[in-house]
Amino acid sequence: MGGPLAEIEVDVALVRSLLEEQHPDLAGLPVRRLASGWDNVIFRLGDELVVRLPQRSSAVALVEHEIRWLPDLARGLPLPVPVPLRVGVPGRGYPWSWWIGPWLPGDSAEASPPEDLDKAAEVLGRFLAALHRPAPPDAPSNPYRGVPLADRAELFERGLHQLAEVVDRDRVAAAWSVRLSTPLWAGAALWLHGDVHPLNLLVHRGRLSGVIDFGDLTAGDPASDLAIAWMLFPPGPRGRFRSALGRVVAVDDDTWLRAHGWALALGVALANGDDRVAGIGYRTLRAALADSP
Repeated sequence: MGGPLAEIEVDVALVRSLLEEQHPDLAGLPVRRLASGWDNVIFRLGDELVVRLPQRSSAVALVEHEIRWLPDLARGLPLPVPVPLRVGVPGRGYPWSWWIGPWLPGDSAEASPPEDLDKAAEVLGRFLAALHRPAPPDAPSNPYRGVPLADRAELFERGLHQLAEVVDRDRVAAAWSVRLSTPLWAGAALWLHGDVHPLNLLVHRGRLSGVIDFGDLTAGDPASDLAIAWMLFPPGPRGRFRSALGRVVAVDDDTWLRAHGWALALGVALANGDDRVAGIGYRTLRAALADSP
């Protein structure tokens, strides 16, 4: 299953034109296309900057959330995040807001896993513990993250039905059914990254070095972010991850069980994705099933 098509073709010429119009002091720097996902495209700007632009209308609000909230949220986080340093506005035929931020070195944790998974688990646990602080009432909402597991039931069931038979779908369904009965999150809505998976974690020189792509930034139950425990870590480091989180705010058993449910839900969703994410999805499902009652 491929991703949605871009609605606007963003190329080097357009980026340079926008820079000349709005940030002329940066327009002379080299520009090259770096990466694109379903929603956004990123260009390297010189040696120290990147430019992030939506390529679909549904991503516009997500980029605006990054512009609005990341500068404040980044304070006190123990890993670098791509804070918008300058903001662009519509122009030269391009209709949406965009931003310029720092270049963060490294490859994805999917392409280059951390050399020491125990250490990476500690670092990522501390990062999420620092991020998961109470969010204000006007924090962005997201119907697919930070919500009760039951809100994902329709997506889960449809996605599970579509999966290839390389996983035991009956076991996945049974494990999911058990997790649906876990008590709901009763605490305050906490800030969430919203899309913590190995492609959004950077590794530089063997160490976890940054967290990127906050487009799904939202508030709610932290369990959805904690599903990364089954995406990236084997059992030993997974326990260290939970312990590192708990040094700030204890992760109660119900939250950890909901996180396991989220691993099942997101594993199914990713397994139905394109080649970049399907492998992550199947790996997550295998790890989650190994942890299932």
